[in-house]
Amino acid sequence: MSFSAMTKEELARITVPKVCCNLAELAALVRMDGTLQISNQVYALNVVTESAPVARKIYRLAKTVLKLPVDIVVRRKLRLKKNNSYLVRIYPQGQSDLQRLGILDKDGDIQPGIADELIKHRCDQKAYLRGAFLAGGSINNPEGTYHLEIISNDEHHAEDLCKLLNRFHLGAKVSIRKNWHVVYLKESEHIVDFLGFIGAHHALLEFENVRVFKDMRNQVNRLVNCETANLNKTVDASVRQVENIRRISRTIGMQSLSEPLREIAELRLEFPDASLKELGEMVHPKVGKSGVNHRMRKIDELAEKIQEQNS
Repeated sequence: MSFSAMTKEELARITVPKVCCNLAELAALVRMDGTLQISNQVYALNVVTESAPVARKIYRLAKTVLKLPVDIVVRRKLRLKKNNSYLVRIYPQGQSDLQRLGILDKDGDIQPGIADELIKHRCDQKAYLRGAFLAGGSINNPEGTYHLEIISNDEHHAEDLCKLLNRFHLGAKVSIRKNWHVVYLKESEHIVDFLGFIGAHHALLEFENVRVFKDMRNQVNRLVNCETANLNKTVDASVRQVENIRRISRTIGMQSLSEPLREIAELRLEFPDASLKELGEMVHPKVGKSGVNHRMRKIDELAEKIQEQNS
C-alpha cells in the first residue's frame, strides 16, 4: 500500500461528533468527486471513488448528517486489472439539501468556490480540508521528494482551497496541470502540520520518522564530503610542498634555508601525510598551524623564484 493510500485509509476511519464538521467534510467529498444529476425534478448526487473506506465514509455521513437515501454500487474491473470503483448515490430531497452541501447558493445558482457557511469555524475548516484530501489529494512517500497536492477541476474551488490552507500558514500554491488545478505543499514542515490538523497522526509519525532519518543521513553525507574535500586539499598541498622542497634541495641545497625553514622542510619530507598542525607539534619549540603555514609559504615562494630563474 502506498503512503498516500495508507494516509487516506486512516483519515477515512476518523469519526467526529460535531454535525458542522461532518457536513463540511461531506461537502468537500461531494464537491471534489461528485456530479449532480437532475431528472424530472429528482436530484441525485453521484460520487465516485476507488477507495472502499472513503465510499463507506460518504455513505455514513450522508445517512447520519443529511439523513438522506443513499446506495452504493460496486463497479468491478477484473478484466482491466484495475481496482474496483465505488459509486455512492445520494438522493437530496430538494434544493435545501444542495444548499447545505454548498453546491447551490441561496438563490439556487451553482455555488462558486467554497460556501462560507461550511467553514465558519476552525474545526469545520479542518474537516473540509480532510474531505478535500480524501477526495482529490495525494502525498508522496517521504523517502522521495516532499510533495502533497489536492487536485480540483474548478478554478474557483482550487483558489478557495489554497486560501483555506493558508489560513493555517502552510504556504500553499496553485498550479495548472493540463485541465486540472493543483493545490500543493512542498515544505516538509507544512506537510507535517497539515497531516496533524486533519487527523492523520499515524501517517504524521511515519512521515516524521523518515524525515528525521533522511536529515541525519544527509548531514552525515555532508560531513563526509566536507572531510573528504579537506583531506584532498591537504594531500594536494603536501604534494606541492614536497616537490618545492626537493627542487630547492636539487638546486641551491637545503643548507641555504634558514634553520626554521630547513627544520619544517625536513619534517615535511619525512612526514608527507602530516597536517600543518601535526608538523607544528614536531618542531622545537612548537608552533601553531599559522606559523607552519607561514614557513611553507616562504619555501613555496623560494621554489617559484628558482623555477622562474631556470625557465
